[in-house]
Amino acid sequence: MTEQELQQYLIKQYPKEDEGCEWKEFKNLKNDFSGHEKDDVISYVSALANMEGGHLVVGVEDKTLKIVGTDTYNYTTQQATLRLTNLCANLSSEGLDIEVFITEDTHKTVWVIHIPKHQPKLPVYAHNKAWQRIEDSLVELTLERLNTILEEQLFAPDDWSAGIVQNAALADLDELAVAKARVMYKKVHSKIPANEIDGWSVEELLSNSGVMIEGKLTRAAIILLGKPTAVFKLRPAVVEVTWTLRDAKEDVIDYEHFTAPFILTVDEILGKIRNLTMRELPGGTLFPDTMKQYDDYSIREALHNAIAHQDYTLQERINFVENPGYVYYENGGSFIPGTLQKALAIRGPQRHFRNECLCKAMVHFNMIDTVSRGIKKIFDEQWRRHFPMPDYEIDAANKVVGVRLYGNAINEKYTKILKDNKTLTLQECIALDAVQKGHQINEDTAKELLEKGLIEGEYPNFQISLGVAKMTHQLPEYTRVSGLERSKLKQMALQFIQNAGKDGTMRDGIYEYLKVAMPSNKTKEQNLRLLGNILKELKEEGAVSLKGLSWYEVKNPTRKD
Repeated sequence: MTEQELQQYLIKQYPKEDEGCEWKEFKNLKNDFSGHEKDDVISYVSALANMEGGHLVVGVEDKTLKIVGTDTYNYTTQQATLRLTNLCANLSSEGLDIEVFITEDTHKTVWVIHIPKHQPKLPVYAHNKAWQRIEDSLVELTLERLNTILEEQLFAPDDWSAGIVQNAALADLDELAVAKARVMYKKVHSKIPANEIDGWSVEELLSNSGVMIEGKLTRAAIILLGKPTAVFKLRPAVVEVTWTLRDAKEDVIDYEHFTAPFILTVDEILGKIRNLTMRELPGGTLFPDTMKQYDDYSIREALHNAIAHQDYTLQERINFVENPGYVYYENGGSFIPGTLQKALAIRGPQRHFRNECLCKAMVHFNMIDTVSRGIKKIFDEQWRRHFPMPDYEIDAANKVVGVRLYGNAINEKYTKILKDNKTLTLQECIALDAVQKGHQINEDTAKELLEKGLIEGEYPNFQISLGVAKMTHQLPEYTRVSGLERSKLKQMALQFIQNAGKDGTMRDGIYEYLKVAMPSNKTKEQNLRLLGNILKELKEEGAVSLKGLSWYEVKNPTRKD
């Protein structure tokens, strides 16, 4: 992307400095990586880690986010990550990540360092001091904050997944699952020599992954690594994913149940998907490119999230349904962030987990991303692919979370509006996509889209604007949703009353005739009020009269100007 595009992107993603975000000019990482305390990269990493984690944007002007670039001194991101973990005592490599951006026009380099929250009871140190951010300054960790960190529990008392399975033993674990866990652990923790991890006993591997506590196996260990027969030791909890294949009529064609060890069976589940090859026309070319119907990362991340956040105490299966054009995931439990908007707005690592022990183990085994970018990354990938945004169905009353991930391209011109309009935030794009699908959006976002001329209507009923409908060749659908113009509805009502003749007609009869031409995004009550106003106008004009409950034509009416 260009320098201007990168600046716009950074402003959208990291709109302000706070305890979870820092912007720093740092022009030369050779000198600034580990320089003067309180004024170098590692000091800010320590400060962010000692709160809730966050992001350090390197190579931009403080306060303005003007791109100045940084000299990385031939550092690779892997080398930089290793140096950070060496220089910052207690800094976890879980969730530690570096994004590199190089502008196409000015060739300036910007790094975004994603920093995980400190581990329980372990403050992060730089220059042998633990730091925190207070307003615009770095200071040594206050006694209050230090005590808060030191008093943290490894896992919450109510973490079901951290519970010990008293009658479980190593013989209950699948050997191939344990072997894969070791391979994945080495991949995630690349700073630890591979031969060292290979030398660990199974007990050491499980303990370092958090699924064995004081020599005893947790429920998380059984879910991820246990033999299928071992899940009976978790009863009455149900550890199962049901895959179902449906046709266009939603009739079941095939189905299969899968259970532990999920670290292995996830691949079997995903192997069931008929991920067809599709063609698209990327911007700027006349030659079609090919792509899979579903992005591999997205379908895997969504399934892993369902496993990680399932409320196993509800004794329900996780459902994974493949339909023509979309896949659907459903797990039991509340949506931890509360709303999708809050989930997408999280800029630091996730603060709360239903199954913290299980989630952290899945991070160790390279199954999920603990820095809470998984959901946003799925949205970004769908956006990049010109596909509809995912639909999240959060039913708090029945404790169900559903995710619908689409595998069909939407109107190319509609997509172009989303991608070319640089003033649109991701939240606005998601909202416009929701309007396109006939879903409701919140009032604040709607106000912004109304101001930009992208939608029409009144809360809570909105539709894409006439201008968008014309650009995307959706005039028939636009007309169906918005209904005919009021003047035409008025003519139709009068014609229907005239046709009724001396018998007259009641309002309900007029409504039945008009309803197909009235706005489909309004309720029956709203359209009846609209009809009532039209009839009132016709009566005031002397064109019709009301006798009892019936309407009649007035011959030779005297119209009012």
